[in-house]
Amino acid sequence: MITLSVPSQAVADAVGDLGDDVRLIIWNPAEGDAPEGAEEIQLVCLAHRTGGRTVYSRLGQLPALEAIQIPSAGFEHALPFVPHGVALCNARGVHDTRTAEMALTLTLASQRGLPQFFDAQRRGRWEPWETAPSLADSRVLIVGYGSIGAAIGDRMRACEAHVEGVARSARIAPDGTTVHAIDDILGLLPAAQIVVLVTPHDDSTDRLANAEFLAAMPDGALLVNVGRGAVVDTDALLAELRAGRLRAALDVTDPEPLPDDHPLFDAPGCIVVPHIAGFAQLTDRRYVALVRRQVEALRRGEGPVNRVA
Repeated sequence: MITLSVPSQAVADAVGDLGDDVRLIIWNPAEGDAPEGAEEIQLVCLAHRTGGRTVYSRLGQLPALEAIQIPSAGFEHALPFVPHGVALCNARGVHDTRTAEMALTLTLASQRGLPQFFDAQRRGRWEPWETAPSLADSRVLIVGYGSIGAAIGDRMRACEAHVEGVARSARIAPDGTTVHAIDDILGLLPAAQIVVLVTPHDDSTDRLANAEFLAAMPDGALLVNVGRGAVVDTDALLAELRAGRLRAALDVTDPEPLPDDHPLFDAPGCIVVPHIAGFAQLTDRRYVALVRRQVEALRRGEGPVNRVA
């Protein structure tokens, strides 16, 4: 018998019948101790914004636990707490489309001046800006060219932009995109009108977009961040925004959430949205398909899907 837990009845309903050999328990570890029968749980599916020492200590008390399924693609927040011998699995592939949609939305909104048009509308004014830059024919550099980066690249190319990627090492991606090594980033930035950050946050990417990085971007360039806030040096970015030299469109920030009246909210040329780019409901088709794949892996006695640690 395979036993797994999901955090709510809605998720259980969405997952549906998994077979006679599967027992499904509804349990959100953020809301309380394990229910009866939890000692048999092999796979725990966590809810969004669930984590920390208390939650993972409860998971550590499950003797049969083999894997923890988190709902996000990013997993660095969970690494310090994963019980010894238990696999941590991320939601790679679940959020690609939603994150890519937001990256494209933020890019187009900034390029075509939508914030200032919305402001003019609220003031009841007709204020044309016919020369706002187009995304078409722009050079877009996507820093972090994994599955989400490739999804962003697809949408940028659909708008007739020239796309190149950056990753740990140089390669040609399966979609044919030229991907450069991160060590070459400073030499690539001067040619990029739009730079999209979609990297995880770790020691190698902490404050990657620092003063030197931003200074290498050309005048009028746009920085889009749908990765992690701490990949950008906020003070350095604010200096460029206040000088009017760069623009930014941010789904993630440092600090996060931004305190009320933080300077980024009213920085010139800056769009801020509250970290919602890749927030997929756990009842969505893509997440449900991932849970079902995990069950199949358990049934076959294979390692879990999307194991990251």
